[in-house]
Amino acid sequence: MRRLPLLSENRNGLAATLMNAVCVFITGVNRILFMIAAAAIFAVVPMLLYEVVARYAFDAPTVWAMEASTLVFGPHFMLAGPYLLHLKGHVAVDIFSAKLSGVPHLIAGIFTHLVVAVFAGVFAVVSWPLAMNAYGLGETSFSAWNPPIWWLKFIVPLSFALLFAQALVECIRAARGEDSGEIGAEA
Repeated sequence: MRRLPLLSENRNGLAATLMNAVCVFITGVNRILFMIAAAAIFAVVPMLLYEVVARYAFDAPTVWAMEASTLVFGPHFMLAGPYLLHLKGHVAVDIFSAKLSGVPHLIAGIFTHLVVAVFAGVFAVVSWPLAMNAYGLGETSFSAWNPPIWWLKFIVPLSFALLFAQALVECIRAARGEDSGEIGAEA
């Protein structure tokens, strides 16, 4: 009998237990941030509704509604991304990997998540100095409303660091054979 999972041996050891706990923790943190991001999008609708009513019914447009909705929408999709990777909700071009089975399919899944991890890791490292610079300058949006946006710049390295961690978790899950291979599958 041939085993497909690469990390299936000794799942009851201390290292495997710790690895599983770290994987569950990372996915749990990303799920919480996903839920917060999903809830935050509901703030955009009232902001834009207020803007439309104020502009067209009272001829009194706001200087903040459009920009505030943009400032909410940015973190919305950045913080949702890591858990969306876990749910397999990102667009995937699987014309080759769908035809694979067994060990080649397993290796393709691991390779794909490693590419995502490298990409996310590089972006996390590169975006950190930009966030620190924005903080140091007290960066604002330079609009009529001119809110501080330096704090928003920290969401970029945070999101990519979480995406990096989730991609590594998905590599481990794939290597253990826990990857169901179904698009949109929840665990």
